[in-house]
Amino acid sequence: MTREKQIVVAATVLLIAMTAGALGYLKRHQKLGEPGVKVVPVPLLDENGEQAADQTVFLPPDVDGYRSEALPMQRLVLNELPADTTYGQREYHASDGFRIRISAVLMGADRTSIHQPQYCVTGLGYRIERDEADTIKLVNGKEVPVRKMLARGEFRGPGDTIIERNQVLVYWFVTNGSLTADHEERMWQQAVNQLKTGVLQRWAYVTCVAGCEEGKEDEAFARVLEFIRQSAPEFLIP
Repeated sequence: MTREKQIVVAATVLLIAMTAGALGYLKRHQKLGEPGVKVVPVPLLDENGEQAADQTVFLPPDVDGYRSEALPMQRLVLNELPADTTYGQREYHASDGFRIRISAVLMGADRTSIHQPQYCVTGLGYRIERDEADTIKLVNGKEVPVRKMLARGEFRGPGDTIIERNQVLVYWFVTNGSLTADHEERMWQQAVNQLKTGVLQRWAYVTCVAGCEEGKEDEAFARVLEFIRQSAPEFLIP
């Protein structure tokens, strides 16, 4: 090995060691930030009716024009994500049968609770046909950047029948003092904030999903956006 190669190898090893040391130091000395969503001491139940956690992300039971019910979390999800993840999930029913499901996943000290939404959607068997940015002005005047996705999928039903499902999905990320709908921006903010302050931001991923008929996608998006406009001030921390 030439002297030049030895210098490059030594520099690379030193850089790796320094990076590992810095990351280890940050992990040992980091403080967990405050969330941007409300957390309440209400037990979280799984699909068997058993208590899975002693707190949940608050989601309003009453939204104008809708009745709602709290939904259990599947054990599959609970076992997959870190144990310090906090959840909230409700389904809202309008009188004409339109339904909106809203869920919130709040990370703890383990940042792997939050994933890129597109991976989750395609992992469930859907294909994404639209993915665009928008901004919602809430009833309290606050502006929330969101992304809107239209997803379609074909699934096998009883008797080997094919069931087509269309869904509109609106999502964003929130932590104390910050909102974004960009996954890369969220990760960048988290890294920079931790390096500057030693505080690990506690991000939540909020999604609103509704089924829709072919040709009525824009109408479904409009209803979901209006639902968020009314309901989000109830669970987002100002």
